[in-house]
Amino acid sequence: MTQPLIGVSTYLDTASWGVWQLPAALLPVGYPRLVQAAGGIAAMLPPDVPERAARVVARLDGLVVAGGPDVEPVHYGAAPDPRTGPPARERDGWELALIHAALESGTPLLGICRGMQLLNVALGGTLVQHMEGHAKAPGVFSHHPVTPVPGTRYADLVPEVSSVPTYHHQSVDRLGTGLIASAHADDGTVEAVELPGRGWAVGVQWHPEMGEDVRVMSGLVAVASRL
Repeated sequence: MTQPLIGVSTYLDTASWGVWQLPAALLPVGYPRLVQAAGGIAAMLPPDVPERAARVVARLDGLVVAGGPDVEPVHYGAAPDPRTGPPARERDGWELALIHAALESGTPLLGICRGMQLLNVALGGTLVQHMEGHAKAPGVFSHHPVTPVPGTRYADLVPEVSSVPTYHHQSVDRLGTGLIASAHADDGTVEAVELPGRGWAVGVQWHPEMGEDVRVMSGLVAVASRL
């Protein structure tokens, strides 16, 4: 199996290092380490002009859309809830363009947390803007069980009920066109989605980069290595 090149979208924020405090393209190290542990080569994809997305995706073997801030509700026709975070318009535009380019080209795609929500929005779905009980203190990950739906790609990768790292503020409401739910939390929250029979596009609401289970990322890398 060759080592496929997996692009991972990034934050755009202010960061401090040494004597510097400057705008930076940021990616928690758990993402590239997870790609590497699964056998891939990680490449950071900072926000760019959406019109370049197709050319970028054409150079990749697989795409990961990472977690991050809330998706701006305008993208799914909703008014903002007072508890919805400030918009990240550069990320929204860039990552939606990446998702559409990956779906159109058949490039394997994995959405993580925000990435899963954006995949749903890209296909016409909507989001719950605020959830109770799925996050503890700010910046603190928790765990809860996730149950796979039999017969799905997600269930092929993670066949058992598993405890996963979570930090949810928003979640999938109405599923986008063609998407199916492939895992749920005990309260019914959609924890994984996928596009059956259309290349390889999977999203997880939880954060595999914050744990030691590489199976979901290994699924992406395995498919990407065969293209």
